[in-house]
Amino acid sequence: MNGREPEMCRRGALRAGAGALTAGALLAGCAEGRGTTPAAADDPHAASAAGSHAASPSASPARNARDPAPAHAPAPAPRRFPGQPVQVENGPRSRPRVALTFHGQGDPAVAGAVLAEAERAGARLTVLAVGSWLDEHPGMARRILDGGHDLGNHTQRHLDINTMSENEAYAEITACAQRLRRLTGSIGTWFRPSRARYATPLVQRLARRAGYPHVLSYDVDSLDFTSPGVAAVTRKVAGEIRNGSVVSLHFGYADTAAALPLLLAEINRRRLRAVTTTELLT
Repeated sequence: MNGREPEMCRRGALRAGAGALTAGALLAGCAEGRGTTPAAADDPHAASAAGSHAASPSASPARNARDPAPAHAPAPAPRRFPGQPVQVENGPRSRPRVALTFHGQGDPAVAGAVLAEAERAGARLTVLAVGSWLDEHPGMARRILDGGHDLGNHTQRHLDINTMSENEAYAEITACAQRLRRLTGSIGTWFRPSRARYATPLVQRLARRAGYPHVLSYDVDSLDFTSPGVAAVTRKVAGEIRNGSVVSLHFGYADTAAALPLLLAEINRRRLRAVTTTELLT
């Protein structure tokens, strides 16, 4: 997706995908060019394209000259939700709400198109940002918050945090937290481990030490990072989503951008509301 113009992303993916398919047709089993790929713990590709330019996890949190100064009130901080486990997979099943959560990295034009599409539909998202992505695109932090979305921590370099030593893993969490604080005045509302659906007990403890009472997992994996096609992404999510679901999605994939209008239409058809994870649990 790198290098594509914003209008190409919107019209070539969002409208072309939405125009060729409907949520009802997809759920009935429309044909697609490619099948799904077996599930993986997280995006199996290398860390974000910006990773080679990222600061080391122990880099100083001093503000970069091109970072926008936090000119707004500080962003919401993490909070504890009594009754919820340390590792949250879903919200209450008794309320018609769902949370669409996005791993924040990739082409900012695609990210912006996804955010705008959600906002047009009255939906709010949860974005777990990679620190190196924020280093490359610092304006995205405020763009996400200004749209009414949750913004959280997805580690600094998007490496396999569950396999790291204690010091390395803690540095990955805190380096991203520092960047979030520098850009928004807060370490973000949530932490999600990189390259893993679940955090190990060690990573859970380190996240709490860094200031995150909960680790955010999910109960619906879209598998969009395998690029299976718009129909496959839509059917996978629509087939599993229910009250309280937390859905894992990614910025930077054309299939995801094209599938989003169909997913939002299906959520609306089922009389569900797409809300931030904070609202899901409140």
